[in-house]
Amino acid sequence: MQQRIEDYALIGDLHTAALVGRDGSIDWLCLPRFDSPACFAALLGDDEAGRWLLAPADGGLCTRRAYRRDTLVLDTEWVTATGTVRVT
Repeated sequence: MQQRIEDYALIGDLHTAALVGRDGSIDWLCLPRFDSPACFAALLGDDEAGRWLLAPADGGLCTRRAYRRDTLVLDTEWVTATGTVRVT
């Protein structure tokens, strides 16, 4: 799924950061530091460029996401036909 840059959320730990799409895909991540090579780079290419997807089996875009107050900790929620799942 092609995502727009404004659909990404930034998560990080002051040493590195990742861009997370509305579908739960980490499409950009450099480890272990910001100046390291990217290990996930689907943002710039296709799935072969690397990504990590954490989402319900039904897939789809999340129904709600928000940062915890004054942090880069992201809560992402999906409502599915069988229930609700939250990834923090």
